[in-house]
Amino acid sequence: MIGQRGEQRCRRCRTRLARDNRTGHCAPCQLAGRDRFAHPLSVPAEFWDHPAIREAIAARHMGRLIRAYRCHPIHGLHPLPQAVVAGWLGVTQAQLSRIEKHSPVVHLDRLILCARALRIPADRLWFALPESNGAFGEKAPAANGIISDGEFSPPLLWASTNTAEIVSQFTRRDLTVDRREAAKNVVGVVFGAALLEPMERWLGDPASDHGDGRPSGVGYQEVGQIELVARMFREWDDQFGGGLRRKAVIGQLNEVSELLRDSHPAEIRRRLFGTVAHLAETAAVMSWDSGQQALAQRYYILALHAAKPAGDFAFAANIMAGMARQLLYLGQTGDALELIRVAQDSAKDATSTVRSMLYTREAWAYSKQGRISAFRRATDNAQEMFAAATPDEDPYWITYFDAAELAGTTGGRFLDLAHTNREMADEAAAEIESAIDLRRPGRLRSSALDHIGLAEARLIQGELDEAVRLGHSAADVVEQTCSDRARVKFAEFHQHVATFAEVAAVAELRERIGTLLAKPPTTL
Repeated sequence: MIGQRGEQRCRRCRTRLARDNRTGHCAPCQLAGRDRFAHPLSVPAEFWDHPAIREAIAARHMGRLIRAYRCHPIHGLHPLPQAVVAGWLGVTQAQLSRIEKHSPVVHLDRLILCARALRIPADRLWFALPESNGAFGEKAPAANGIISDGEFSPPLLWASTNTAEIVSQFTRRDLTVDRREAAKNVVGVVFGAALLEPMERWLGDPASDHGDGRPSGVGYQEVGQIELVARMFREWDDQFGGGLRRKAVIGQLNEVSELLRDSHPAEIRRRLFGTVAHLAETAAVMSWDSGQQALAQRYYILALHAAKPAGDFAFAANIMAGMARQLLYLGQTGDALELIRVAQDSAKDATSTVRSMLYTREAWAYSKQGRISAFRRATDNAQEMFAAATPDEDPYWITYFDAAELAGTTGGRFLDLAHTNREMADEAAAEIESAIDLRRPGRLRSSALDHIGLAEARLIQGELDEAVRLGHSAADVVEQTCSDRARVKFAEFHQHVATFAEVAAVAELRERIGTLLAKPPTTL
């Protein structure tokens, strides 16, 4: 490290070095470094301010954070070997390589293990570390209203026969604690048989209803007003994204679930369950888009619970499509494809627009698997079904899936494939440009994703100047939304342009993106 007058300083302790020192470290630090591979280092506070580390934290990607840790200048001229850090984490070198390069780790127990092993300060993390009260792996007891995974694990949510009661309890707990406290006791997203088998059993069971409470004075006018509020919350999320108004949605969900404790005429009861399903699905999307993946999955499950007594199987398919989309985002392609097929079976009587949306999710899964022929077949089905749609027959909740959304979703999947098949970048760019032209004003989250995707497509096409221009346009939109999805996508673009970091215009763009991502999104 070079001081103000040109003198060398130790990379680790910042002690002044002799002019002929070529190691970058003072003698005591060199001595300490001889056994540095035995355990993680004690590092100064400014270690965590390195740009690569801040970028990885902003992207909520533990793998990139570990790589930034290994490659930090404090370690000298050479990064820490993967095999060494893998030993600290209790994984193989190959496993660590996959963690660094692939989708973000989402299981809270694994995140906690990595954070503790590398001694990452708690105030730098995007999740909460439980207090140390025993051997690692113990679950802290539920207290002060904290959501306990023992009470609200997905298998137990599926098993519940009283939808109103489980929704009421879950939302009440969520409302009483902040996000970081809740994260202490809610484990990560559930995958595989633990998710799919209980869901399939539940889908085959008859709907249950426990409305045996006192008579209620809620009438059709009040139910209509409640439905309107749910619709307004959905519209808000479609426009802005992120966690804005999440707590308000959960509060309203809790109120409606309390109403279902009372006795109502069958039609009012069905509509109240429908409102619960819509509010829970909106809460799921908002939780996901503010980085709370495990909570999002639980709200999706609660939404499905309510959709059955509401008798709305088309909306149930929409909920499953949302769950599948989350799994695709997290790299669980096989589970996502299974969910999509269940959703398609449930939506045989749905409108053409709903079925078109489901085909785009199927195409998404095939693109992730690199199955180009299957992807094109599903994409063609989506476009044909959309062309046959009659908008007047569509339920309001599918109106977001318009021509712009179809083009944007299709373009995004072509973009996924273009990373390994560059000839597809042209098709990706054409679809995303169409989405930008067709996008309704005010759809900030979708617009941000469109602009980031088009910039990425231009980069793959070799149009660096245009990619930089579009990158700045994307930054203008991302600055207006709290969407975690948009921020993660922008962090990925930041990594993609790193190859051209020596170009002044690219360096300026990367600095702007890094500054933007370093600011925490606002969530309520």
